[in-house]
Amino acid sequence: MFLNQRRNALCADAMPVTIISRHAGMDAALLARAENMAERLLVLSGRSKFQVNIVFTGDEELQQLNQHYRSRPEPTNVLSFPFMEGAAASLAKLPIKELGDIIISVDRAEAETLLFGESLHRRLSWLMVHGLLHLLGYDHEKSAEDADIMYAKEQELLRQTDTFRRTKMAHLAINVDHVATIRQARGITEPDPVTAAAICELAGAEGIVVHLREDRRHIQDRDVRILRETVQTKLNLEMGAAREIIAIALDIVPDMVTLVPEKRAELTTEGGLDIVGQKKKLAQTVARMNKSNIPVSLFIDPDLEQVKASLDIGATFVELHTGTYADAADEKERDRQFELIRVAAEEAHLLGLRVNAGHGLNYTNTAAIAALDCIEELSIGHAIISRAVFSGLDKAVRDMRAIIERASYY
Repeated sequence: MFLNQRRNALCADAMPVTIISRHAGMDAALLARAENMAERLLVLSGRSKFQVNIVFTGDEELQQLNQHYRSRPEPTNVLSFPFMEGAAASLAKLPIKELGDIIISVDRAEAETLLFGESLHRRLSWLMVHGLLHLLGYDHEKSAEDADIMYAKEQELLRQTDTFRRTKMAHLAINVDHVATIRQARGITEPDPVTAAAICELAGAEGIVVHLREDRRHIQDRDVRILRETVQTKLNLEMGAAREIIAIALDIVPDMVTLVPEKRAELTTEGGLDIVGQKKKLAQTVARMNKSNIPVSLFIDPDLEQVKASLDIGATFVELHTGTYADAADEKERDRQFELIRVAAEEAHLLGLRVNAGHGLNYTNTAAIAALDCIEELSIGHAIISRAVFSGLDKAVRDMRAIIERASYY
């Protein structure tokens, strides 16, 4: 075997994919996407319980390996080292279910992106598919017939990973908190967020979102109770895991609740929940909601550990925090944040979670998020209410819905 350091890969509780990077070109987002892709390939190939180790390195190391193991002095793009020769026939009998190692030259992959006109992630995905099939016993060098069989299997796996998981456009759920904020500024009865919710639904919104805060700075108990009776689409109650608010949610039974962090001094929600650090408390709240048949969404940053922790405590949905993406100072940082969201959305979907997104989305940055096929719903409030000041609420809603529709079907 090539790898001397297994990173506990042979342990019974090892993860199916071990990723090792020895190349500067593999940043955190690219590595996360590669791990996500590798896990998906194991599922699609019927080997979800098997271990595979993937090393990203450069031409120099691949050349040395190619020379040592295949007596070929030139570098190559990918090499595979099965756990044992003839493993395809005997893997099922082994107490340790390991396929082997895939070694990929990122240098060669980067050069091939120019040749084939595709992204680095896409090229690395093909190399992982190619390497995995070698571990499974396919060999294009045996004969022309074997080459055709392996090529067909490669294309099949790539098609499966490319298949859209969403068959319709992302839904638009509108947060009407800021209508209540204007009302509370004067301490009177208008503008009414309940009326605003009705206008939004008539204009095409598929859901209404309100955040009942402990300090009641905008939405009031009365609003939530009336909305529960009047909303015709779906009422999503955002809330902190506070005893008083939990009791209200259990009493009115909204269509779903979204647990969010809440600080007294914040102007608006500043980031995602720390599920990893609050597992016990949040798991208890999720369990109470589930017992009352209220689906729970957890508002989290696009972080893979938070995604997995959300699954562990029984959430149905995650809502990915898009605020850092929306507030990015330049295009490079925005692209980096977008990749984190895309990876987290794919990972959540792969784990069986349903995925929403929101915070800071507006008329210029929403389309890219709406185009992500794993995301079912976008929660947008401030941008729509702000535009409504000038264009009217009906038109503001319809304009945003048109952006999402175009992006979803592009």
